[in-house]
Amino acid sequence: MPSTRRPDILPLLASVALTIALSAPLAAQRPSKSTKAVPTIQAAAFPDGWPVQMRRPAVIDQHAMVVSNSKLASQAGEEIMKRGGNAVDAAVATGFALAVTYPFAGNIGGGGFMVIRMADGRAAAIDYREVAPLAATRDMYLDANGKLTNKSLVGALAVGVPGAVAGMAQALKEYGTMSLHDVMQPAIRLASQGFAVDSALYRSLNGSKRKLMQFAGSKVFYTNGNAPAPGTILKQPDLARTLTLIANEGPKAFYEGPIADQLVAEMKRDGGIITKQDLAQYKAITRKPIVGTYRGYTLYTMPPSSSGGITMLETLNQLETFPKMPAFGSARYEHLLAETFRRAFVDRNEKLADPAFVKVPVDELTSKAYARKLASTIDPNHATPSPTFNAAAEPMHTTHYSVVDAKGDAVATTTTLNSGYGSGTFVDGAGFFLNDEMDDFAAQPGKPNQFGLVQGDANAIQPGKRMLSAMSPTIVLDRNGKLLMVVGAAGGPTIITAVTEVILNVLDQHMSLADAMYAPRMHEQAWPDVLTYEQNGLSKATMDSLTAMGYVLKPTRGLANVNAILRGPKGWEGVVEPRSTGGAVGY
Repeated sequence: MPSTRRPDILPLLASVALTIALSAPLAAQRPSKSTKAVPTIQAAAFPDGWPVQMRRPAVIDQHAMVVSNSKLASQAGEEIMKRGGNAVDAAVATGFALAVTYPFAGNIGGGGFMVIRMADGRAAAIDYREVAPLAATRDMYLDANGKLTNKSLVGALAVGVPGAVAGMAQALKEYGTMSLHDVMQPAIRLASQGFAVDSALYRSLNGSKRKLMQFAGSKVFYTNGNAPAPGTILKQPDLARTLTLIANEGPKAFYEGPIADQLVAEMKRDGGIITKQDLAQYKAITRKPIVGTYRGYTLYTMPPSSSGGITMLETLNQLETFPKMPAFGSARYEHLLAETFRRAFVDRNEKLADPAFVKVPVDELTSKAYARKLASTIDPNHATPSPTFNAAAEPMHTTHYSVVDAKGDAVATTTTLNSGYGSGTFVDGAGFFLNDEMDDFAAQPGKPNQFGLVQGDANAIQPGKRMLSAMSPTIVLDRNGKLLMVVGAAGGPTIITAVTEVILNVLDQHMSLADAMYAPRMHEQAWPDVLTYEQNGLSKATMDSLTAMGYVLKPTRGLANVNAILRGPKGWEGVVEPRSTGGAVGY
């Protein structure tokens, strides 16, 4: 018998249900008391029209796993572990290999963050974010009329002092077991002997041709103006020499030696301001990870100068005040995510910055009491308009990789050039691209950057300062303190929401890792006040209800690029982002 329910009261019914579901949890203010150490997998249901062909099965292996956006780079990490290296050795090998096989985001001319949690309980967060050159000024990207130019995006003036080489070397020295020389051999081999270009790299280079043909990299990646066709063997002899110098002489070769000379020469040719003093002064920083809990699970994640860890934990702490999460994909679920993300991003965009320059209230923002206060302001029936910003659409040009070894050591690494191929600037003779991370500063506080992020004065440009990042490499332990999950993402501010959603899909929705990664995603970052969702990822009933509640909905093709590992019943499960390319490799 056909339904007689009137379509125009669906939003009202959903709103009433939402009031009942959300009001009681806010009064209770208690997390679930389930004592299961690992979630029981349940079948997941997604909206009609969600592309089934996008779903990727997990790769399952007993001992160890590497997941990255390049299968060749994952294999480099696996090779090192099979030779006796631990997860940190493998992570460094994978990172250098990505600089060869995934130049879109893998790099030695950018920076990143690495969260390490060893099986014996030791943990660290390696901050190798780029810094502003000493000659940088607050208004360096404004024209004579005070308008923001594109010089923070393209060309040498956009480049922050690179941290990748220093950071990976520091992680290896403090937590690895092998020499830099040994773990770099797979990357050197890939650069010198070459590798077969796949369709993803071809499409990437072809799509970036207009930008890259302006710079020296055009000689390496284009022949007669054409990107190498799939199947072509791509050799990079200049990069091979650069990597060999680093392998033999350590990071000093990059920051003080011949590579530094080549980088500074490129700056002078292209109008950049990085000097040898900038390079010689650069230091990676070993920090304590931010450690938080969610419904009995423990999370190790990145502290500032990354905003990812604080923003994610602030969101999860708010969600924990509700005894149970609503059904995935329902209006109640999307509303609760949007409102908790909104509140966390308000703090992210106004209060977070490089802790060497700004006092960041980490303890307050990650406290359960503060989360209860925020959650109590959520209206169960309506979207909360974002507050007026107090100044006192995102491409995925970052890459994340996850590593677990046979002992249970785990590494979550997110590394970036910012835009695809960074600033486009290519160090001639040295074979690598340089970042455009200066755009991650608030070049004009209160105005959006290329990703639509509106940020405050705390993240204004200052010499020697680390620009704020959304990177969120995260390690999750089960309720018994045993390694459960390694996860992170690319995608600017959508990193934070995507990583949070994948974790929620596993812990609360009890999805398999394959389904948790495949599931539709949404994003809310407070400014602009828009709820972005993946096309066909919400049912019509959910969209109608959210619209009635006051949300402005905006569809998009895809949100973020996650790579994750989960401990499953049959071993380590590795899943590459279904919206992108890469490889999960284990043994």
